[in-house]
Amino acid sequence: MSKPLTIAIDGPAASGKSTLARRLARALGYLYFDTGVLYRAVTWAALQRGLAPDDPAAMTHLARSLRIEVRPPSRDDGRSNDVWVEGQDVTWAVRAPEVDRWVSVVAAHPGVREALKAVQRRIGRQGRVVMVGRDIGTVIMPDADLKIYLDASVEERARRRYLEAQGRGETVSYARILEDLRARDRLDASRAVAPLRPAPDAVVLQSDGLTPEQVFERVMALVRQRNSAPAEQRV
Repeated sequence: MSKPLTIAIDGPAASGKSTLARRLARALGYLYFDTGVLYRAVTWAALQRGLAPDDPAAMTHLARSLRIEVRPPSRDDGRSNDVWVEGQDVTWAVRAPEVDRWVSVVAAHPGVREALKAVQRRIGRQGRVVMVGRDIGTVIMPDADLKIYLDASVEERARRRYLEAQGRGETVSYARILEDLRARDRLDASRAVAPLRPAPDAVVLQSDGLTPEQVFERVMALVRQRNSAPAEQRV
């Protein structure tokens, strides 16, 4: 049986979505695409230009006009992709704490989401993709062959984000990261357009207490289960 053509992975910040998606993409020979980098790129550009992230008109105009490119990784420094904005490599800049604090505000603007939705769908329709975000299974690819909602407690997610930042040599505060994640969760879950929630047919996986390897093996089991299902049982 053929592998699923499209896999959607949603969940809150720092739940392990990207780690899981990268491994799945490598194992299956699929494209890995973290849609969150698009919103991060817009947020980073807004902060660089002195624009107010909570100004919906300004953010919508920026999202429509900004030249964002997502490319295969060019350096062996832990990146999964290159992210370029207007010809500048901002792969790690879009992961800065200041971007973390504002990205959910920017992503909540309907005009921004609409501007970036077409880009995401175009990539998804090509098939053989593992796409990561917060509304992939509900909005971007509601017909994805396999939908995963990966979750974890906010304390566990803050711990992971803290260790990641330390590993990059950044001076960060666990308490501040925890506060930022709680605020981001509230924004993601309460926004009027495409709020963060599992798709009705998504498999919800709680990753507290699980290693990345264990999460990967559980999802690969779902892939194998789907591949062995009769064709008439597949969506």
